[in-house]
Amino acid sequence: MMTTMNAGLLTDVWRQLLADPRKSWVLFEHGTSVVLTTPDGDLAEQATAILAEFGPARAGSAAGDFGVINPKNVEGWVVTGHHNDVLTYVGPDEPHDPSQMAVGLCGRTKRHRDGTELHVVHVEDRRPNTTDAGMNGLS
Repeated sequence: MMTTMNAGLLTDVWRQLLADPRKSWVLFEHGTSVVLTTPDGDLAEQATAILAEFGPARAGSAAGDFGVINPKNVEGWVVTGHHNDVLTYVGPDEPHDPSQMAVGLCGRTKRHRDGTELHVVHVEDRRPNTTDAGMNGLS
């Protein structure tokens, strides 16, 4: 069973998880983050387009594949998919079974929901030419 985390908690988790503080990223409602390696224009629109294409899981295709990462600095897991810059956070209390398979399936389900619902909850704009400190919270 998946629990719903608030956007503020997820934002804090992703700030800890992402190693390069100069990278811009966009967070979606169920914990999926799209890291923008070449941020341009409206970051939410750019990330939404990427997630719409690479978020939905399709059984029997690369879109159904996943990997599980155990981060050192945050409890829980990061689930990868078939796009290197689309990552989903799974909290330690989400899967009842902490096996790699259960965590991966949980993350893939969350990525699928984010990839079909496409609800942005936070934009972290780290482009050097932005006027504010680089953070645009939508939550």
